[in-house]
Amino acid sequence: MVTVLLVVLGIALAQWQTRRGDQKQAIESRLLQREADATVELGAAVQDVDQLEFRRMALRGEFIAGWPVYLDNRPLNGVAGFYVLMPFKLAASDTGAANYILVARGWLPRDPADRSKLPSYPTPAGTIEIEGLVRRDFGHVLQLGNAGPLRPQAIVQNLAISEFAAASKFKLQPFVIEQTSNTEDHLLRDWPRPSLGIEKHRGYAFQWYALAVMALIFFVVTGFRRGPENTDKPAQPG
Repeated sequence: MVTVLLVVLGIALAQWQTRRGDQKQAIESRLLQREADATVELGAAVQDVDQLEFRRMALRGEFIAGWPVYLDNRPLNGVAGFYVLMPFKLAASDTGAANYILVARGWLPRDPADRSKLPSYPTPAGTIEIEGLVRRDFGHVLQLGNAGPLRPQAIVQNLAISEFAAASKFKLQPFVIEQTSNTEDHLLRDWPRPSLGIEKHRGYAFQWYALAVMALIFFVVTGFRRGPENTDKPAQPG
């Protein structure tokens, strides 16, 4: 019974890792295709994230410096840190349109002695132009504890666009931007590639398949050994 469970578990986990690898491979293929496309200029009309995800996008407007939010547990090269998130108001817009977009401006290291202490960084004033990569969201990490009310300067572990829109009252586009252009703010923009980990998933799948095969071989071998042992035993007198 234990062997059957090990075989079933190994195959199930191997197939799950294979699917994850296939999903990452599909993302990589779409990334390569859309990286070659021309840069999109964003207006205030609500855009379709499925059509724009992983496209390069140009924005013209201004950062709302009074509403920064920091995503925690985002390490870079083994160093703990935050993503700096800030709404960006589009220049060519009207009050009835989705005239804001949430931008991941870059990465800041975390103070090892005081998690709540953030390094200072400048925010460009006035109307500027930036470029970035369209993303569906900022990804998700393991949530530790309950998040408090969302407010300016909040440090959170995960953030949904709808949650930010409800708290800030800004009319947001249904996607986010990872800024890639330099705005002289000392923030690092070495964003992890969304398709990262393809080979890791392939390797895990191989290991789980190997475990299932070894469990099956062990069952067969021990079964053959027990067979002759049982037939060689003398019959017990009645």
